[in-house]
Amino acid sequence: MRVILLALTVALAACHQTNLAPQFADGKTYVYKYEALVMGGLPEEGLARTGVKLLSKVWISAEAENTYTLKLVDPEILEYSGFWPKDDFSPATKITSALAAQLTTPIKFEYSNGVVGKVFAPAGVSETVLNIYRGVLNIFQLNIKKTQNVYELQEPGTQGVCKTHYLLSEDAKDELILLTKSKDLNKCQKRIMKDIGLTYTERCVECEARGSNLKAAAASNYIIKETATGALLLNASGIEIIQFSPLNILNGAAQMEARQNLTFLEIKDTRSAPMNAEYLHRGSVQYEFGSELLQTPIQLLRITNVEAQIIETLNHLVTFNVAKVHEDAPLKFIELIQLLRVARLESIEAIWNQFKDKADHRHWILNVIPAVGTSAALKFIKEKFLADQLTLAESTTALIASIHMVTADLEAIQLIKSMFTENKIQENPILREVVLLGYGTLVSKYCAENPACPADLMRPIHELAVQANKIDIEGLIMALKVMGNAGHPSSLKPITKFLPGIGSAAADLPLRAHVEAVQAMRNIAKREPKMIQDIALQLFMDKALHSEVRMVAAIVLFETKLPMGLVITLANNLLTEKSLQVSSFVYSYMKSMTRNTSPDLASVASACNVALRILSPKFDRLSYRFSRSLYVDTYHDPWMMGAAASAFYINDAATVLPRSIVAKARSYLAGAYADVVELGVRTEGMQEALLKIQEVPEDADRMTKMRQVMKALSEWRATPSSQPLASVYVKVFGQELAFGNVDKAVINQLIQLASGPAMKTYGRKSLDALLAGVTLHYAKPLLLSEVRRIIPTSVGLPMELSLYSAAVAAASAELKATVSPPLPADYQVAQLLKSDISMRTTISPSVSTHVYAVMGVNTAFLQAVLMSRAKVHTNIPAKIEARVDIIKGNFKLQLLPVEGVSKIAFARVETFAIARNVEDLAAAKITPMVPSAVEVSRETFSSRISRMASSLARNISASSEDLEGDAQSQLRSKAIQKRMCAESLTFGIKACSELEYRNATFIKDCPLYSMIGEHSFLVEISPAAGPAIERIEIEIQVGEQAAEKIIKVINMSEEDKSLGDNNVLLKLRKILAPSMKNTTSSSASSSSSKSSSASSKSSTSSSSSHSSKASSSSRSSSLSSSSSSSNSSSSTSSSSRITYRTKQQINAMNFTKDHVHQHSFSRERVNSRSSAYSFENIYNKAKYLSDTVNPAVTILIRAVRADHKVQGYQVAAYVDRANERLQIVFASLEENNHWRICADGVKLSDHKIMAKLAWGLECKEYETEITAETGRIGKDAAVRMKITWEKLPESMKRFAKRLSDFLSRYTKKFGITKAKVQNVRNEIKLSVAAASERTLNVVLKTPQRTFYKLGIAIPVSLPIGEAAAELEPYQKNLPDQLIYVLSKATAAECSLVKDTLTTFNKREHRIEMPHSCFQVMAQDCTDELKYIVLLKRDETQKEKWVHVKINNVEVELYAKDSAIKVKLNGVELSQLPYNQPEGKFQIKRSSDGISVLAPGLGLQEVYFDMASVKVQIVDWMRSKTCGLCGTADGEIRQEFRTPNKRLTENAVSFAHSWVLPGKSCRDASGCYMNLESVKLEKQVDVHGQKSKCYSVEPVLRCLPSCVAVRTTTVDVAFHCVPAASNLNRSEGLSSIFEKSADIRETVEAHLACRCTAKCA
Repeated sequence: MRVILLALTVALAACHQTNLAPQFADGKTYVYKYEALVMGGLPEEGLARTGVKLLSKVWISAEAENTYTLKLVDPEILEYSGFWPKDDFSPATKITSALAAQLTTPIKFEYSNGVVGKVFAPAGVSETVLNIYRGVLNIFQLNIKKTQNVYELQEPGTQGVCKTHYLLSEDAKDELILLTKSKDLNKCQKRIMKDIGLTYTERCVECEARGSNLKAAAASNYIIKETATGALLLNASGIEIIQFSPLNILNGAAQMEARQNLTFLEIKDTRSAPMNAEYLHRGSVQYEFGSELLQTPIQLLRITNVEAQIIETLNHLVTFNVAKVHEDAPLKFIELIQLLRVARLESIEAIWNQFKDKADHRHWILNVIPAVGTSAALKFIKEKFLADQLTLAESTTALIASIHMVTADLEAIQLIKSMFTENKIQENPILREVVLLGYGTLVSKYCAENPACPADLMRPIHELAVQANKIDIEGLIMALKVMGNAGHPSSLKPITKFLPGIGSAAADLPLRAHVEAVQAMRNIAKREPKMIQDIALQLFMDKALHSEVRMVAAIVLFETKLPMGLVITLANNLLTEKSLQVSSFVYSYMKSMTRNTSPDLASVASACNVALRILSPKFDRLSYRFSRSLYVDTYHDPWMMGAAASAFYINDAATVLPRSIVAKARSYLAGAYADVVELGVRTEGMQEALLKIQEVPEDADRMTKMRQVMKALSEWRATPSSQPLASVYVKVFGQELAFGNVDKAVINQLIQLASGPAMKTYGRKSLDALLAGVTLHYAKPLLLSEVRRIIPTSVGLPMELSLYSAAVAAASAELKATVSPPLPADYQVAQLLKSDISMRTTISPSVSTHVYAVMGVNTAFLQAVLMSRAKVHTNIPAKIEARVDIIKGNFKLQLLPVEGVSKIAFARVETFAIARNVEDLAAAKITPMVPSAVEVSRETFSSRISRMASSLARNISASSEDLEGDAQSQLRSKAIQKRMCAESLTFGIKACSELEYRNATFIKDCPLYSMIGEHSFLVEISPAAGPAIERIEIEIQVGEQAAEKIIKVINMSEEDKSLGDNNVLLKLRKILAPSMKNTTSSSASSSSSKSSSASSKSSTSSSSSHSSKASSSSRSSSLSSSSSSSNSSSSTSSSSRITYRTKQQINAMNFTKDHVHQHSFSRERVNSRSSAYSFENIYNKAKYLSDTVNPAVTILIRAVRADHKVQGYQVAAYVDRANERLQIVFASLEENNHWRICADGVKLSDHKIMAKLAWGLECKEYETEITAETGRIGKDAAVRMKITWEKLPESMKRFAKRLSDFLSRYTKKFGITKAKVQNVRNEIKLSVAAASERTLNVVLKTPQRTFYKLGIAIPVSLPIGEAAAELEPYQKNLPDQLIYVLSKATAAECSLVKDTLTTFNKREHRIEMPHSCFQVMAQDCTDELKYIVLLKRDETQKEKWVHVKINNVEVELYAKDSAIKVKLNGVELSQLPYNQPEGKFQIKRSSDGISVLAPGLGLQEVYFDMASVKVQIVDWMRSKTCGLCGTADGEIRQEFRTPNKRLTENAVSFAHSWVLPGKSCRDASGCYMNLESVKLEKQVDVHGQKSKCYSVEPVLRCLPSCVAVRTTTVDVAFHCVPAASNLNRSEGLSSIFEKSADIRETVEAHLACRCTAKCA
């Protein structure tokens, strides 16, 4: 009994756990009413929206077990474009009829327990219609759990597999099951989405965490009733909201709203009749993309005959874009692209064959084909090139564009791969580069969309790298660049083979290959950052690698977004880093990164901020010669927009020119970022190529002698010589587009091409064409952007977000040249210089640009979109006629008016709600987003153009216009119109700009709502009011005929005549003007009372100048005395001491003249009191030189009026050679206009120039005097410029005040010392003194402040003192002079004074020189061996000898009889200076010694006197030199490098390693020492083992049979081996210097030796 009760209980419980998913009984038809709606717009009412609605009945019946049919009955499509909610949907009857057959075709689907399985449909049902069915099926997708009421899961649906929340409840009263289902469409396991044009962008997860620009969610409510046959769905309603904004959606967003409603109507007892058709498996409930990918959302095309439509559109573009571009040309260009995407390859071939011989049509076809972006388009370009139907230029441009715009698929990749082996590609290096780099780009794009892309795609490139290794370095570099473009992780293993210190194949590769291998990992780091971090960190930490490799590895490291731990690791490594180049680079990178604001690098910025606390700020003080990196950015969270720029300055030798420079720009937008452009330049060897005066001859004897000297050094190794090479590469969106190398071979080819017969023939043909007349037309279309994101909605219709921008530029030009007298048939080009040439040109450039931003439903049948359209059109025509007569010195340029053109630029932005269908395009509904304005905001304003002169006030005026609007209704949307005009009556031109806008900010004041609406801007030019202007002329006349061109003569008689009219006004101005507050007012007034108005002003100026000087002198002396008393006081505070020092320095820097002014041409000026007085005498004798001399140059800028009245401006330049005076007068040509500018300059002597600049009426309103003279500040040669004035315009005073304040604020930052000192009023003095050949002292004195900065380094060497004498050999060659000056300024210097050596890197240490043995002080350490400087201390005379081996000669400098002697190839020179006949070097006396100069060979100067030796090398020899003086690379932590490149820690050991050892104990030189590895006399315990040790650094010891008479101790490194080892000192010495150092010990080194008579 109990068993029976238990069974009944279980059965009852099972009855209550029935399946709640909808079920459909066999043999019945379930009828539902279905309504689906998709609508887009802003969420507020009153604005326009667009949408589409579908009404239908849904019949569902069982077909077989778990298989059902679904049919739409009486479907109806409605469109909406209007103001919500006022307007209604309108039926789209034509598109409903056209789609009725597909919509009413039943489909089949699998359905079990609420889960939709496979979907079946006939082939005739398009994917778009089938997606609508999927929208219906999506309602029935219900994963109902029997045991839970609240749960979540990842559920498949139309939009993908997304996170779904379920909530079940029960209505007990009505016996209903209520179910709520919601989806977070932002958290999907698999979100169905199609991105086009975004493969070059990277998702910025951190940016999206701060704000989002796209959000979506969906929710549905179900009412289910349990029946005897199963659960019955009574009603289902759902809503989906998608919000989007180009900015952060929190600041306003547009939205798409999708609604569904399914209501149960009835159950029919019959099953719907099946359709006789073959049902194919068409996927599942998830959305499938179809023809919408080919449909651009900006226009809807009805394609009936694609080939005919292509030809029609092509003809339209060719016809209407000749003289100027058509306003709608960009839209037509996009239309042509869309048509070609639909066309088959055969149709494209047919169109090409029809138009390939028509230049304009051919040009448009070749420009549009790459933008098509299909494999067919790429195949077309390939076939035409191989068939020789395209030129090289056409092929190159078409291939580059096609590769970067084609949709990356396997077919396109195979097409490019097949071009590798084509002979025509292999033979042309440019095309080979384009194809190979393009292959890497296509692989990168394909892998971005298909993460599981196969590694086999990169196998051909890997094989290419293996084949090129060590045989073809350029081929290897190309392969590395291709792998860098592709960024495929499978390339990491081949790349590591070429990484120094890691790969086995990297040992013999040049530095360039190593750098390219490191850079090839940058794109891989985007996919596998952890793997790249490990490798890049290993490279960076390997201190044996070249510094450039390590710095590039640091760049790669930081691009992987280093975690805190690795950043601290780098910082800790810098504490012991010996390379200052690397330290400077990484430190500057970290420091600039701390200022980062972009979200994606915020963690790196915080880590760098911590790292800087570890590092020392001393790295900031390194000079510009050390490597630096710079990073700056800006990011605005509310807009989700930003930009960043980084620059890397990589050097390895502290040279002026760096080894390489890299600059990169990045942009942030809408939660993504892209590296927009990157430019890299390498200058390796270019400085040497530019500054070498002559090449070193390849002399076998010279090289043999040099190498014999080098063999004497212990294990000497040459530094690889840099090949003169410049290379540049360009990356766009992270992909290298092109790169090029410029070496001597390329330069020679260019020179030969430019000077060859082909260029001359081309020039002759061009000139003949100009003489005959040329008409040119050119048009260039560009698809600037095509960015699309397609997202399915719950209804089954796709929502698209897209951005299109296209531009078309066109220009037409007519050129016609005439020559008088006419040229003969066999003319020479030189005859043009003796002819009168005129050129008439008509040019009309125009550009039209369209930008479309779209959001909405886009299918091949219908569109319901929000569109923001921006149109920008510019058209600037010009007619120019130019005439040149070289013999007469005349140039004339005429600007002729262009008829029929007023608008030169306009821009219009509009936002619409559009609804249209392909069956009834004429009935498309386009509604402005913002309703028509009901109130117009009227703004009246005027534009004032600032005038240079009072004459322009009548010629340029500003007008304002009020634009009326309806202001009677209530305030809603507001239309604002502004118009501003300015006209020049002188030239008869009026320019107006008009701005009009109406937006939605009346609803919400945010950036998005301000963009939505209508905006327009217009610029137009029209003739000004007044007499008609026929043309504008600009004429320049030089020479004797300049006087003939003078229209308005400015002289004394003309001035006197005008004074009669203006005398009253001038007197009134003087009375009303405020008196000048200075000590010379009485002097000035008395002077003015004794002379005329013209001379009084001169006297006033002169007396004022004298008083100012006296005032300055007294003030200076008072400052000096006060400072002295201050100094004598014992109680002076620290601030007083600072003030005293400042004043003392200022007084010490007073400028003094070192010349007596005399004007050689004026006897009166010899006896004059001052130079100012002389200047005034010259000026007063002839205020206007037009009275005495003819003008040297006349410039006329005038407008030619129809009534022939003169107006415009005249500039005349007069030269008074007798008085060395130049005068320039600028005046208006109007008869009654006396405003002018007068500039006068006089050369008073070879040391002084004075000038006067006056302007205003009769040049009397304002006046300044400028004096430039030479002198001295202390003992230093100096130049001073002084500016004085009496009255200045207020605008100039304000500018001077702002400039002074600016200098005051930034003085400390730039190391400028500032002092508040009351200097002379109305006077500015700038003094520049040459403190040395390469430094300047600058002093600026203003009326209230004094600024000065001492020791300013300059990049050139001033030709003063000895430097002037050194230039004498190059007097006849200016380029050589410039090269010498630059070389001297940037030279590195090393000196030896007594026993103290100062290296090239300015590091001092004491050395003990061995007796009678030469040491290498400095030498060219490359294989060229251009020079060697040897130093020896003679044991008998205790004097130093210097041997300079340079070119084919040997120069010996030595002391004899208290004088320095010179031997040249063993022969003593009796006369100096000596200049080698070939001009490669010179020997001359300098100060107390002798100098050898050979800058063209890398040796700037070797100087030797009784007390010191100095060696200077040119800048391009840095890091290529070696010896006692070091390498001159700025690396003071790596100063002690021995000949075998080993870094030692001891200065003595380092110095001894550069000794040239003796050959035998009978050596005539007296050098009886050798370098050898010594054995440590004691046994030591190394790692717990008894060991014997041998030095790995050479020690100086006497030769056999010789004994040491002088010794010193030296600390050297030892390599130890077990005591039982067979190694002894005589064995393995060839390799002992390569061994590692185990310990350091002090041993004895010999400095002088004496050999026995019996030595061998």
